[in-house]
Amino acid sequence: MGTDKKTGGNTMKERLLAKLVERNACIGVVGLGYVGLPLALEFAKVGFHVIGYDVTENVVTGLMRGESHIKDVPTAEIAELVAEGKFEATTEESRLRETDAILIAVPTPLAKTRDPDMSYVIAAADAIARNCHPGLLIVLESTTYPGTTRDLMQPKLEAAGLTVGEDVFLAFSPERVDPGNPVWNTKNTPKVVGGISPACTEVATALYASCLETIVPVSSTETAELVKLLENTFRSVNIGLVNEMQIVCDKLGVNVWEVIEAAATKPFGFMKFTPGPGIGGHCIPLDPHYLAWKMRTLNYKTRFIDLASEINSEMPALVVQRVDQALNEKRKPVNGSRILVLGVAYKRDIDDMRESPALDVIRMLEERGADVVYHDPHVASFREDGHERFSVPFTDAELARADAVVIITDHTAVDYQRVVDLAAAVVDTRNATAGLVRGGSGTGAEKSAPDMAIA
Repeated sequence: MGTDKKTGGNTMKERLLAKLVERNACIGVVGLGYVGLPLALEFAKVGFHVIGYDVTENVVTGLMRGESHIKDVPTAEIAELVAEGKFEATTEESRLRETDAILIAVPTPLAKTRDPDMSYVIAAADAIARNCHPGLLIVLESTTYPGTTRDLMQPKLEAAGLTVGEDVFLAFSPERVDPGNPVWNTKNTPKVVGGISPACTEVATALYASCLETIVPVSSTETAELVKLLENTFRSVNIGLVNEMQIVCDKLGVNVWEVIEAAATKPFGFMKFTPGPGIGGHCIPLDPHYLAWKMRTLNYKTRFIDLASEINSEMPALVVQRVDQALNEKRKPVNGSRILVLGVAYKRDIDDMRESPALDVIRMLEERGADVVYHDPHVASFREDGHERFSVPFTDAELARADAVVIITDHTAVDYQRVVDLAAAVVDTRNATAGLVRGGSGTGAEKSAPDMAIA
């Protein structure tokens, strides 16, 4: 793209790098959810002035009151940074003009056809293009298909009369947020960065190095985009494999959990994955489909991805089948039975319900006529298909009242011994009741209670 353009004797790159080193840059973050908010606060904590932009009024209003809407982000931390003037949230798009760097962390869902829904990214790119100026760095963090940054973002910036790599700088850095992880967070999780040009990579690396511990530069935006897709495709395929192994073990009359634990003793050549009721969260159920879609445009079929998705998507139906079997052993039909679902978050000890398999299990059970209630210590209520549901209390009466209890999410706050002692039948999709027997805590060697069906 040629030599960086000069402004006042310094290149745009040099001026921006100096601002980043001196913490004089203003950082903008578009999207203040699970990814954007923790990232914004990391920059604010090291001295940058951060402007968070979000289109959701109540999110912005709450943040300016110093209130967090993300469980992993303490309210006290936000309140302190807002009071110090280091962080502010706004719904005013024009405030983006004040920034020296903008990070895009908006949702990238899938359409019903499993095609990428890029509407949020496009809206963010358009907003930035309307407020762009020379000397600005833009980094897309939203998970997407390879080529998005170069083919979608770059043309919008250059249509505004700015040359990427000279006037403005453009990069991709995949988010790697793991909600509820007590060890790995925004600050200490290695950050992959790939720019449109070497200058773009250099500036983006300097930005993240100012507040994050480890930066991993790669050669291009396409490489960085593909890194995230590989990570979660790897997990999806291996989860699909172990879910199929659960079906194999069931047909052979073998305990899949015992097989997995024994295999995990091998110190090399094996990585432990566990089966479950399906996959949830924003990443694993969605990310592989971005890659599959991109490959379809290149006339290639991603067979591993498609097969893993097929297996994983069938797991909620398998759980319902196990419930049917458990009730059948009690000479009860699903129709009219009261089913207590334990856990509706997509994984342990968080309140995130995105793509949770619990929603599919509840829907399918109700379609069969079951009276379904749920308990989740982290999700007091949720709305689905226009119907609001509320968590029932975890009481002896609720456990005894249920014709079957289905453990979807193994929250650590739940007393599973009480479940074993009081439930008429249990379908345990997470091995949470392993080793427990009625009337005792168990040593891990006992078999499950005879009236317990393990999915």
